[in-house]
Amino acid sequence: MKPRLLLASDNKKKRAELLAMLGGLAVEVVTPSEIGGLPPVDEDRPTFAANAAKKARSGALASGLWCLADDSGLEVAALGGAPGVLSARYAGRHGDDAGNNAKLLADLRDFRPEQRAARFVCALALARPDGELALAVEASASGRILEAPRGTRDFGYDPLFLFTELGFAETGRGFAELEPAEKARVSHRGRAMRALLESWPAELS
Repeated sequence: MKPRLLLASDNKKKRAELLAMLGGLAVEVVTPSEIGGLPPVDEDRPTFAANAAKKARSGALASGLWCLADDSGLEVAALGGAPGVLSARYAGRHGDDAGNNAKLLADLRDFRPEQRAARFVCALALARPDGELALAVEASASGRILEAPRGTRDFGYDPLFLFTELGFAETGRGFAELEPAEKARVSHRGRAMRALLESWPAELS
């Protein structure tokens, strides 16, 4: 019988990305809705890593399962690192992608392209069924904020993010223009997941 792993996310697009990356593991991945839900977690920590750890521990203790949690977001240098841990609720309402993007564009309206450096950050935390933290990793992807949305794969701030590593700036493609598999190879979440899998516990192999 495969061990069960709870993926503690109610964000459908984030969950889809993580599930695709977990596909090669010999585990049964379950989501909160499949186990009757999880108690809400106040994401009040000052860092992505601390919020991910808090969510992983809470999910593990509530379910009695191994629990993987993610906390991720966008940091813009010209805004002092904002939206940061408030990325999902930058405009005031959690999960309002359109509002968050509109606020970001408004906050950067007086900045030139070379002043719009930004990076996506992803922290992943894996907790044991007793709530003990087993693994924690963090990764990032660097780029800059565009002056208008581009691409059709809208997920969070992706339509405004131009990836500038690995020659992507020259190709003129943003995160919302990349195919899912292509994005997974270069994104903050893909990089974090690969780092996590390098130290994956034997109990879940």
